[in-house]
Amino acid sequence: MAFLVALFDWRYGRSAVVVAIVVGTLLFVINHGFALIQGEMTPVRWTSALLTYVVPYIVNIHGQYTSQRRASHEYPPNPEPDKTV
Repeated sequence: MAFLVALFDWRYGRSAVVVAIVVGTLLFVINHGFALIQGEMTPVRWTSALLTYVVPYIVNIHGQYTSQRRASHEYPPNPEPDKTV
């Protein structure tokens, strides 16, 4: 549930929007550029094109969210030095 809230949290969203635009546009051109130029974009292709932008956004948010959770929950503030070396 917290991850769903993070999808709309602007602290994560600013950089995720930039990533979605850059990566999404690159993927759109690769996957749909020819169809767009040829005028062959169907409603199904437009739906796929929308997902081309949504997926990088969600993946970026997930990376930021899990990174922040790991940093704040998994590691103590002052870990003991590694004595195995």
